Amino acid sequence: MIRFSANDGFELGGRLFGNPTSARAGLLIAPAMGVEQRYYWEFARWMSQQGWLVLCFDYRGIGASRPASCEHSLRGLQADIRTWAELDAAAALDELSRRLQSSGSEAERPIHWVGHSLGGQILGLLPNRARVGRAVTVSSGSGYWRENAAQLKRYVWWLWYVVVPLSLPLFGYFPGRRLRKVGDLPRGVMAQWRRWCLSPDYMMGEGGEALRRQYAELRLPLLALSFADDEYMSRRNTESLIRFYAAARAESRCVRPADVGGQRIGHFGFFRSRFQSTLWPQVPAWLA
Repeated sequence: MIRFSANDGFELGGRLFGNPTSARAGLLIAPAMGVEQRYYWEFARWMSQQGWLVLCFDYRGIGASRPASCEHSLRGLQADIRTWAELDAAAALDELSRRLQSSGSEAERPIHWVGHSLGGQILGLLPNRARVGRAVTVSSGSGYWRENAAQLKRYVWWLWYVVVPLSLPLFGYFPGRRLRKVGDLPRGVMAQWRRWCLSPDYMMGEGGEALRRQYAELRLPLLALSFADDEYMSRRNTESLIRFYAAARAESRCVRPADVGGQRIGHFGFFRSRFQSTLWPQVPAWLA
């Protein structure tokens, strides 16, 4: 486990996989909402065996980036999703860049991005986003609740209109562990996520034209991997997010369970080791 700091001094936890000296390139894995970095370690380890230097990290308040003082409660931890992107993910990108630079020429070894769900949404928020050479989004879409997969809509209506409005003022954060929903999240993160998910324009509804231009000006190759049996993200969610990255050279692939021997994939399945020989090779092949 490694430690590094965001620009505001907040200490974050991450884990490196691979050899900085011999790696062909760097890869940063940006987690989904409430998902700890360790969920991605098997995939990260496999990617390092393909010759990549991979960094996994946790956003503040999550996993290895949860301060000891917040062990039992995230009350008082100030953060929203833009904090996670503009400070935490940006710091992880800087840290990976530094480690590549310290052992060779970064110019010859680009840094790429794999973003799961929320991790695919936030790339356009990073102040140092121009350092990313290529991006892969996995199960990532806009998040607008009326575009969610059909089986999720009833659940998220209850979440956004009842559970979150009651729990945030009561607890001072979102007690996801106790409620068995998502995981513990800072109050600002959950409040902002709710606002985004209730807006047809998702984050752009709050960010306005300035943020829309910021996303639209990001020019890089982007692979959007979605799954026909995703219980959260619909095809419309995925297409909406791709439209945000208007200048990206985007390729969209929707994988069906039948394409991988009938095995269920869903929103979280891609990173499970059973897909090592079927789904995982698509990432290094496309990034290379």
